[in-house]
Amino acid sequence: MNRRNRTLLVLLFACVLASGATYAVYRAVANMPVREVEVATLQVAVAAENLPVGTRLEAQHVKMVDWPASSPLEGGLSSVDAAVGRGLVASVSINEPLTESRLASLESGAGLPPVIPEGMRAMSVKVNEVIGVAGFTVPGTRVDVLVTLKERDGGMTRAVVSNVQVLTAGTRMDQEQAKNGEAIPSTVVTLLLTPEDAERIALAQSSGSLMLVLRNPLDVAPTETEGIRMASLMGEPEPAPVVTRVQGQVRAVRPMPAPPEPKIYTVEAIRAAKRTEEVIR
Repeated sequence: MNRRNRTLLVLLFACVLASGATYAVYRAVANMPVREVEVATLQVAVAAENLPVGTRLEAQHVKMVDWPASSPLEGGLSSVDAAVGRGLVASVSINEPLTESRLASLESGAGLPPVIPEGMRAMSVKVNEVIGVAGFTVPGTRVDVLVTLKERDGGMTRAVVSNVQVLTAGTRMDQEQAKNGEAIPSTVVTLLLTPEDAERIALAQSSGSLMLVLRNPLDVAPTETEGIRMASLMGEPEPAPVVTRVQGQVRAVRPMPAPPEPKIYTVEAIRAAKRTEEVIR
């Protein structure tokens, strides 16, 4: 047997030996008993579907799931009965835990009233797709409210309230249809306002047309503007011509513009140790 054949024989024997060892290890691992580690769990109530704010929970809205006992959920509910009959003060998604911070008390009922903080008011404003910022005024967003008043001189637009929170978008019927996956344009937007801001919007809504302006939630600075009038928007108009009659003929002469005010110069004079300022026109 030459050297080449001996090398091939050694390689073949090594491959057969390695294959046999691999198969033996595989069989040993496959026959090992499965070790199951039991994790202590507890039952927690979660949402069975997507639920909007103000929903009065019923049994079909809640389901129980296992939750690791080593990491208990703060404010979690341990039974379906603990959630039934209570209203949501914040919207929840499917399989999201239901906690005390997201539920109103049983005595306060459901709907929008439990969501309104003490000292605040909820006010609904009729909008269309354009006024509602093309459907982007969803619950939780912040907006400014502008009013446009029609006057004899052309009208004026100004921000009457700023940085207010949108509580709900759409009527209750709209929200029920949107929950079923249908795209429904909002016709009503409910805002969270102070009593003073509610009075401003009520007066503005009765006197002119409203427009919502979407803003960044991190921008909390109040909107302070002087407003804009039509004359300022389009520029000051030229003065009307003056009609005169010269030798029986009517002529329209535009008045000459007012001469500019004379420039004022201040001259500083130093006499000995005395310094004075004189104004020269």
